[in-house]
Amino acid sequence: MRIKSISLYSLDLPLAQVQHLSRGREFRQFQSTFIKIETDENITGWGEVCPWGASYLPAFPGGVQTAIAELAPQLIGMDPRRPEVINRFMDTVLTGHIYAKAGIDYALWDIIGKACNLPVYELLGGKEDHNVPLSYAIHVNPLEIMLADLERKRSQGVTRFSVKVGNDYETDVSIVRAFAGKRLPHETFIYDANTGWAPMDAIRVMNSVSDVDACFEQPCMSYDQCMNVRSQTRQALCLDECLVDLKDFARAFTDRSCEIVNIKLARVGGITKARAIRDLCLSYDVKMLIMCMAGTVVNDTASAHFAQSIPSNRLIGTWSCQELITVDPAPGRGARASNGFMTPPNLPGLGVEPNEDLLGKAIASFS
Repeated sequence: MRIKSISLYSLDLPLAQVQHLSRGREFRQFQSTFIKIETDENITGWGEVCPWGASYLPAFPGGVQTAIAELAPQLIGMDPRRPEVINRFMDTVLTGHIYAKAGIDYALWDIIGKACNLPVYELLGGKEDHNVPLSYAIHVNPLEIMLADLERKRSQGVTRFSVKVGNDYETDVSIVRAFAGKRLPHETFIYDANTGWAPMDAIRVMNSVSDVDACFEQPCMSYDQCMNVRSQTRQALCLDECLVDLKDFARAFTDRSCEIVNIKLARVGGITKARAIRDLCLSYDVKMLIMCMAGTVVNDTASAHFAQSIPSNRLIGTWSCQELITVDPAPGRGARASNGFMTPPNLPGLGVEPNEDLLGKAIASFS
């Protein structure tokens, strides 16, 4: 089997509501890039890459499309059933830009699954016997709106929550204490600053609520800053944005810098590279959150497949972006949130393909 052609499609994803993160970041619309890989055996694979704007991670939509345009012509004729080989080749011909390479990697796994007539989760070592919990993000808003959002999702069966902080000291302390007072015994709350605190801010807030059973995610921008906070606080930490490749995760576990990691599949380069990170986490007994960056049901489905391969006692949950956007390119297909869970489809490959009529004309094609 050989890669015959690679096509790119671009789709704007307006948000149903404006989303706010720390450091005053505001998001009204995403731009997603879909990658279609066709083979000489008439098997087609799909992937999607959708950065959370351009100010969240070192990734942006234009970078996705330019990087893939650089890579795609050189992948024609390669065997798509060899994701490790193709990933090493992509890293040889283009340094960095692993978030763009992730979309190609997703499409390779989709092809492999279809060729083997197996869901992607089976290719990753087998389906664990549990449903995949949904983790819901409660974004920065006035406290009463955030608490109302909690109750709304709680009524839908959600038990894992990422509560956004990273504001001023008084506001953040009030958010943590208010949510801690609402937490039920079976629920998990993680307070996520999304790199928004300076070390002094993180230390002040965390020590002010040291009597609260709380876990904090990515308090500061860099790994070293987070380690500074770690040395002066007592709560559990989850690291996210500062961990990119396998060496970063290995260093974090050797340093005992965190109890949870958030593995964003696109951030670490796709399913192939995330698989090695997953296995490292399992060997160190570190719990995991699994998600992409942003995007549609296509990205959510890839995350659900990956999460399904993780034992329940090491999985916090996965996250769904599809409910934040007003566009659905694959109506009725893929992993959908239901009663607090997001189960991947029991279909070959990813089990979801976008409707090409909804995507429109390809913005680039290589063959």
